[in-house]
Amino acid sequence: VGKVATYGQIAMILGTRDSRRVGQALHANKDRSVPCHRVVFADGSLAPCYVFGGLQEQKKKLVDEGVAFRGDRVDLEKSFWYNKHILKERQEMKLGYENSQNNKNF
Repeated sequence: VGKVATYGQIAMILGTRDSRRVGQALHANKDRSVPCHRVVFADGSLAPCYVFGGLQEQKKKLVDEGVAFRGDRVDLEKSFWYNKHILKERQEMKLGYENSQNNKNF
């Protein structure tokens, strides 16, 4: 069964919150051996400008690998790659972000 990661997840692993830079780096990639088709948006949607053939090619590759879809989006409940360490960090980052947003209201 295929798994995917999100741009934000990759950014977190790299120690940043800048998921756009992850997207820019993957878009600039020219090496077809890099599995950049396995990186999706946080809502499971695919990159509209997938560098190796567009959105339909990205979806085809993911389907061929066994990634589950709901319509045009990856079913992240079934196909999200994570481990306990990453999940804990992701929850902490989200909580920290929410707290920082709440503090701006004072």
